[in-house]
Amino acid sequence: MVRIPFLLLLIALSGLPAAGQPRVHDAALQARLEHLVEGFRGDVGIYVRHLPTGREAAIQPDTLFPTASLIKVPILLKTFDAIEQGVLDYHQPLVYRDSLYYPGEDLIGALKDSSVIALSKVVMLMITTSDNTGSLWLQGLVGGGTAINDWLAAHGFEHTRVNSRTPGREAAREVYGWGQTTPREMAEMLVMIREGRAVSPAASEEMYRVLTRIYWNDEALSQLPPTVQTASKQGAVSRSRSEVVLVNAPHGDYVFAVITKNQEDTRWTHDNEGYVLLRDVSRLLWQYFEPDADWHPAPGMERYWE
Repeated sequence: MVRIPFLLLLIALSGLPAAGQPRVHDAALQARLEHLVEGFRGDVGIYVRHLPTGREAAIQPDTLFPTASLIKVPILLKTFDAIEQGVLDYHQPLVYRDSLYYPGEDLIGALKDSSVIALSKVVMLMITTSDNTGSLWLQGLVGGGTAINDWLAAHGFEHTRVNSRTPGREAAREVYGWGQTTPREMAEMLVMIREGRAVSPAASEEMYRVLTRIYWNDEALSQLPPTVQTASKQGAVSRSRSEVVLVNAPHGDYVFAVITKNQEDTRWTHDNEGYVLLRDVSRLLWQYFEPDADWHPAPGMERYWE
């Protein structure tokens, strides 16, 4: 059993993050995670940390994985950096053009040519509904993938990069698609935002609010009580499923990122092995960090999944 110093216990009970808390390997949690991924037909990366106590566990946390739509978190960060620098205004009107359209079911892509929409709404849709047209629009407005990658490098993210529409990243795009990252770095981005260290305290607060308004709540979020706030982003391509979540749990925040690649199961159904893994990890962590909680998903909730 891990013994937690009394001061750290008080911090944990308060639900407040402990800045600079030393990391402690959680062997019990590690064993449970390793058991959970046994037999998975593909590669799995997981990173978990309980913020107040520093307890962590991981599987391939520093291995490169495709981001899919997780790349929208770096786009979000650079967008707010541009706002803080005065390059963009959060509520400025933008004029949509058909040339921006990215095929899919995006709400922004459904706009008529010359429609006007506030930048803040494009940001919201990029994160909340994972709007690809809006995401690529913002990527261009902030200076493209190169500008986003420069921001990431300057802030200590060595592995996370935008590949799509980024000169010099063509070979990486062939392997990883729109972007590449590691479970640890994706988790650390959410922690940076949570702790007010991303761009500015005010920008961090607004980004965190946006990340708590997720439409895609069928996987990891479905295994958490709806009364508990979470900040998250999801991603999926045919051979990869991913989710990063920061849970404002009663006994202290915890963050986790789960990313897969090379999945044999490429079905777009809720019983896809990757989606099942996301739900299983989320459920395990909630029960591990909140063992006295008596909440369970309501019977029949699956009928409301997208």
